[in-house]
Amino acid sequence: MAATRADLTEQDVRDLTTRYNQRLFRIARAIVGQDAEAEDVVQEAWVRALERLDQFRGEASFATWLTRILINEAYGRVRSRKPNVDFTADAEPALRAHILKFPAASSRPDPETTVANDEMRLMLERSIDALPEPFRVIFVARVVEELSVEETAALFDLKPETVKTRLHRARAKLRASLEAQVTSAHATAFQFDGARCERLTIAVLSRLGLSA
Repeated sequence: MAATRADLTEQDVRDLTTRYNQRLFRIARAIVGQDAEAEDVVQEAWVRALERLDQFRGEASFATWLTRILINEAYGRVRSRKPNVDFTADAEPALRAHILKFPAASSRPDPETTVANDEMRLMLERSIDALPEPFRVIFVARVVEELSVEETAALFDLKPETVKTRLHRARAKLRASLEAQVTSAHATAFQFDGARCERLTIAVLSRLGLSA
């Protein structure tokens, strides 16, 4: 990788953004709670990092150094709109996120499967978004981005024990939220009405010789 801003080529930047954009967006989104603002944060973090590339000393990995810049930018924006925000307290639930993407199947899924996967993804995203901010960012870093305890602790300037505790509490809250949503959906499970019911009825009538 180029050592200074002057050494960067277009391909260098493309390679870097392709490699790190997803991580940066997910973490920014977990902090600011909005897709558009998260994209702005990622863009600003890249500009700041690449403009002062010569300040990267290699004391931490490039990914860690870059992500710390992003985190500072994201929290700075939150502080600017909530001057008295307390990052150790429960934050207001954010709007719907676009955090997770389910892996594509090897063959094209049928429409029913696509709808079911989308509903599962949205349910999970809403539950993650509703986590208090201190737990949400740890969950996204540890589980969604699969960072280690040590990496996560370094990024957020926390003790590893704190990371483990917050992740445990995030999982407990997430499990409770998902269980509540699933319970509320029990009454509508295995529905067989509308077009499906009509299709079967027509098939039965046809076999009985009673179709119009």
